[in-house]
Amino acid sequence: MNKVHVRKDDTVIVISGKDKGVIGKVLAVSPDEGKVIVAGAKMVKKHTKPRRQGETGGIVEVEGAMYASKVQIVCGNSKCEKYNKGTRIKHEIVDGKKIRVCAKCGKEL
Repeated sequence: MNKVHVRKDDTVIVISGKDKGVIGKVLAVSPDEGKVIVAGAKMVKKHTKPRRQGETGGIVEVEGAMYASKVQIVCGNSKCEKYNKGTRIKHEIVDGKKIRVCAKCGKEL
């Protein structure tokens, strides 16, 4: 079983590559491949065929998958957010539940 440090609907920042600095929401996670799809990052052109009568085909821009190691979670805390930097996460056990916590400020994610 492969694990990825981000989940669907997390707000992340791209830390390397052509789209470095882009902040977006995680749309999908593929733990088997170790990849994520981030809204507004790694836009690729996809050729589509018309499937029904009256529908038009063409070239559409969609988000492509990128390796999860290229993104970091952005904490919602104002202290962490004002610099628009990513943060690492750590896990803590609270009331018998394992929760994700910002490593910088300690806020629950």
